[in-house]
Amino acid sequence: MTERATLLTAAILAAVAAALITQIPAAAQQSAANDPQGTADQGKVTYAKNCSHCHGPNMVNSGTITPDLRTFPDDKTRFVSTVKQGKNGKMPPWGDILSEQEIADVWAFVVSRRKP
Repeated sequence: MTERATLLTAAILAAVAAALITQIPAAAQQSAANDPQGTADQGKVTYAKNCSHCHGPNMVNSGTITPDLRTFPDDKTRFVSTVKQGKNGKMPPWGDILSEQEIADVWAFVVSRRKP
């Protein structure tokens, strides 16, 4: 009887955990939709997934042609345009890969890490 109760409890906990996990992406999307300026936390995730392999995990990748994003000018329009369209054939365009919200989030992350 105790083993059955333990298994039942484990099954219930697993079902609750699965239900909660499926709610996380929806909550993140809703949160992002409510913040058109972008969120640095979500931008950090998007940056790590899509940008860090060229720009480095800390927004600087010495020994390459990529700029130090910690010193990127305070020019969101230029940033968005470069991300969407690419740059000089050296940076590929991401406009068909990243959503407007993801780009805004990455911008928020870059701004949050700017060197004083």
